[in-house]
Amino acid sequence: MSLQFADRLNNVETSAIRELFKLLGKPGIISFAGGFPDSAMFDVEGIREASSQALAQEPGAALQYGATEGYGPLREQLAQFMGQKGVQGLSADQLIVTTGSQQALDLIGKTMIGPGDKVIVEGPTFLATIQCFRLYGAHLISAPVDDEGVNTEALEKLIAQHKPKFVYVIPTFGNPTGALLSLERRKKLLELAVKYQTLMVEDDPYGDLYFNQAPPPSLLALSAQVPGSRDWLVHCGSLSKVLSPGLRVGWMVAPPELLSRAVICKQFSDAHTSTFAQATASHYLKAGRMPATLDNVRKVYAARAQTMSQALRQHLGSAISFVQPQGGLFVWARLTGAEGRESDGNAFAKMAIEKGVAFVPGAPFYCENPDHCTLRLSFATVGEDKILEGVDRLKQAMFASA
Repeated sequence: MSLQFADRLNNVETSAIRELFKLLGKPGIISFAGGFPDSAMFDVEGIREASSQALAQEPGAALQYGATEGYGPLREQLAQFMGQKGVQGLSADQLIVTTGSQQALDLIGKTMIGPGDKVIVEGPTFLATIQCFRLYGAHLISAPVDDEGVNTEALEKLIAQHKPKFVYVIPTFGNPTGALLSLERRKKLLELAVKYQTLMVEDDPYGDLYFNQAPPPSLLALSAQVPGSRDWLVHCGSLSKVLSPGLRVGWMVAPPELLSRAVICKQFSDAHTSTFAQATASHYLKAGRMPATLDNVRKVYAARAQTMSQALRQHLGSAISFVQPQGGLFVWARLTGAEGRESDGNAFAKMAIEKGVAFVPGAPFYCENPDHCTLRLSFATVGEDKILEGVDRLKQAMFASA
């Protein structure tokens, strides 16, 4: 028997990262491949207390069905959380709780994309976004990026030419590049949204993971400085990278018309995000433990990023180029091919696995015209000693390929 599947699946490929994970069963392998936080950084005691309070104080609400828009106290806490990061005038009814920020992106796809609609994304960008938007039939267009994020001059030309349904960006320590968009470019994005009446989608799961100086305000926070821009802006946030991915708590701020339609689509998807997870997150935020948690996470990740960067320079030298991460979870690098060494990320990844270390080749992060010399290394889940050992194995793989 041959099943006839929906045509939309014809444009979707299996995640290259998930496929890579199948190769990681080799004993003793050191993985720089994952794009997730270190479970050792989770505030287990704080989450335990929060979940206990949810069950003790409001067991019915925590264990029962809930509103699709989200658990009321959590929406209030999230509005306050965003206010502490410079977002002015955000009320609870201007956001909905999603099952991770990934669901927010899916809801944007469902509500905004029809077959053949043009959508501009950064090149490279979050792989799951490429897959999600293509699932709904989007024609994806790549906007060039540099060390400071998306090139706004090039982006404006693309917007004027293609008139996309929306533009998707990760301005702060994005996946995979870790780039930090400058304040000037952030304001430019908002100005472009107003000028061309084009929806700007800001994905911000990593903005709290800065190492030294805090990043510029989010597009959502800056929208108060650009009249009319809030009407053309969607902001997606998440607790996954700073608290726990397992809670699956994210949120979306959007214009009312879009938000109401997203709620309808979410009703069809999951009725609502887990009320128990939402109540737990609400009590955690209310307890005021997040600042200390973030301080700890920032220190650990900053040290690991520094260790990896120094080791890459020491062991691979001119064979690799990258920008020192200022936050986030990743080093985005490019193989230079110096002295005849390997310059193809996919080939190098296979050689690295043979030496007992894994990373993600960069090509799958492009929706078009991939740069095969690129690669993504995550320092988040590996201790500093293992980072040093892993980079030494990369060196062995590199010399073996010369």
